Amino acid sequence: MLPDEIQAAQRNVRTDAYQMSVGELVNLYETGELIVDPEFQRLFRWEPGQKSKLIESMLLGIPLPSIFVFETADAKWELVDGLQRLSTILEFMGKLRDPDGSLRAPSILEATRYLPSLHNTVWEENQRIDVPIDEQRVLEKAQQIAVRRSRLSVEILKRPSDDATKFDLFQRLNSGGTVANPQELRNSIVLMVSSSYFRSIKAAAESQPFRSIIGVKDEGEQKQRHIEFAMRFLVHTFVPYPGKLDVEEYIDEGIIVLARQNQSDRDSSLILDVFSLLFNAAGADALRREEGDRHVGRVGNVAVEAIAVGVARNIELIKALDDPISFVREKIGTFWRDNIAQQFFSSGVRGTSRIENTVPLGERWFKP
Repeated sequence: MLPDEIQAAQRNVRTDAYQMSVGELVNLYETGELIVDPEFQRLFRWEPGQKSKLIESMLLGIPLPSIFVFETADAKWELVDGLQRLSTILEFMGKLRDPDGSLRAPSILEATRYLPSLHNTVWEENQRIDVPIDEQRVLEKAQQIAVRRSRLSVEILKRPSDDATKFDLFQRLNSGGTVANPQELRNSIVLMVSSSYFRSIKAAAESQPFRSIIGVKDEGEQKQRHIEFAMRFLVHTFVPYPGKLDVEEYIDEGIIVLARQNQSDRDSSLILDVFSLLFNAAGADALRREEGDRHVGRVGNVAVEAIAVGVARNIELIKALDDPISFVREKIGTFWRDNIAQQFFSSGVRGTSRIENTVPLGERWFKP
């Protein structure tokens, strides 16, 4: 019954809320009591105009949306939502640190609709700002105080709220906002589980064979498409599909399972082994659909699920062959020419139905 489900779910969530000044939050960040994961921070990509509008709102006294934090076991706060806002403030004040720990160059504001005089405004003069010192306009002391005294509501997800609650909250808060696309949300969740696992998978996804085969352009890289393919590949390889579950939810839940297991060496090595073998067998076209004597289109889910995962699930048997490269090359060619592969490209095929067939087919197809 719905009332029982609500009551059971509510027991998993404990929250609190504080009104805090911007100055207090900056101090917590500087002392390490407010944590922004370094890899999570890489998702900070507001444009100068967006940053300027936020500072404009603070100067005009317009209330800002709440930020959400998760209380860790040692009572520190881990940022869950509010990355763009908090990072904008820290960067403007010259307090934001890059993932390597170095201070980022402070930002400079643009003119806004209500405050056109914000053009070239800075918190304080700085040689690292890409505008000459004599063109930088320092925010007056009274206005700096106004910014520091601006208040934000801090919503705190407290222990014993479990990690799953934290991940779900992050997705719900960000799914309709500017902060991240679905893959960036997935990346952030993996970072919350195990930053070392994320870094390991990211490094493997940036290897030359993987990037060549996936063929991600600059725009795709910005949207983390190469990491998306790597995560899908690993989930389909190691996490059985339960059936019926929405494919994206299955990938979300599966990658959390793998991140918790944190078998970084196994998973990153598998990516490198499989995609090196694929590249040696068929080059950059290894996962592109074959039509006649040419390869067409971009790499899609069918190729990842059937070919890449099929090789992965048989990798040790394939490597034991006298000529694994020729074996994989021949199997890729016959896969595209066989009528059984064509059924998965129909526009009416649902993702749930597809992966119930492509993954088992690939495992059978590439078994020596």
